Amino acid sequence: MSAAAALKHRGIESVVLERDHAVGGTWARRYDRLRLHTVRRFSGLAHFPIPTRYPTYLSRDDVVEYLKEYVRHFNLQVVTGVTVRRVRTEPTSEHPWVVETAGSGSVNASVWRARVVVIATGQYRDPAIPAWPGREIYRGRLLHSTDYANAFPFAQQRVLVVGAGNSGAEIATDLADGGATLVAVSVRTPPPIVPRDPFGMPVQRTSILLSALPPSFANRFGAMTARLTIGDLTRYGMPKPDFAPYTTRRVPLIDVGFVDALRRGRVSIRPALERLTEPGVIFAGGQSEAFDAIIAATGFTTGLESFIDTRDVLDDLNEPRSASGEPAVRPGLYFVGFAHTLRGHLFEANLASRRLARNVERYLRSA
Repeated sequence: MSAAAALKHRGIESVVLERDHAVGGTWARRYDRLRLHTVRRFSGLAHFPIPTRYPTYLSRDDVVEYLKEYVRHFNLQVVTGVTVRRVRTEPTSEHPWVVETAGSGSVNASVWRARVVVIATGQYRDPAIPAWPGREIYRGRLLHSTDYANAFPFAQQRVLVVGAGNSGAEIATDLADGGATLVAVSVRTPPPIVPRDPFGMPVQRTSILLSALPPSFANRFGAMTARLTIGDLTRYGMPKPDFAPYTTRRVPLIDVGFVDALRRGRVSIRPALERLTEPGVIFAGGQSEAFDAIIAATGFTTGLESFIDTRDVLDDLNEPRSASGEPAVRPGLYFVGFAHTLRGHLFEANLASRRLARNVERYLRSA
């Protein structure tokens, strides 16, 4: 939608094909506790900042409301209930890009032809659950974090959350608050942990500033801030961080309650999960433990390889070779929403959408 609005700002009309049945539907299904870790000022999409009536950190429902308001503000043409099955090219055609879709409900399958196609499905399109040995025999409930809503179904249960990213940490905290008997987090790659508002300043603002500096300096500054505000968590079972955020461009764990739950013993740490058994799991090192439910906060894949025929535009990780908003190697094809960043994905989407619109305008004039 940010890309469509940025194009419209330059007088270029577009059609947005949305797999969900409603604008903001994907956000609406996320867990109840969800709030943005990025501040309102730096989370708005292109050419329409988030109105000041919203809180500093938007809730899940706030985000949905803003997205719907965004569509109305620009009068964007959004076709919902449409799944893109294939994107291919016919170079000799006046409209060389062909998008084949499958509809659902009252929406029919169709073929769209265009001079320009923008892929904006993002890095978090398809939930990924590792192929752990023993999945077929585990008797408990196994689900991805995208299917978690709240702690109510897990009251009085022993729950394992696999993955110590931001979703995993928040879900673990929510489970502890919601009455689970035991909450454990399986950690394979220990993340750096920073408070959301160190010294009263949103960490996003600090990250925007530090991203402009040499990574080695930014990493040292971030580690110093974590030591002063979070301290040493190894005594509570959390291993030392295994990656440097500004070198790897991997987002740290932004704390909004997890550290307190860890210190109070309401959440405990476990090693990497190796395989599942009938009653539970076996961790690295051989320790076994029974769990009523396992929530896999194990990330996503782009899924781009499943519908883009021109595979030369993707790298070995099935991510775009071109930067967000920049032309791909195939004329008329662009990607937006695939940046690895510590400045905030919505912040980057705003910038990339404006860059995209400039590039598309230039391309259409020269074509």
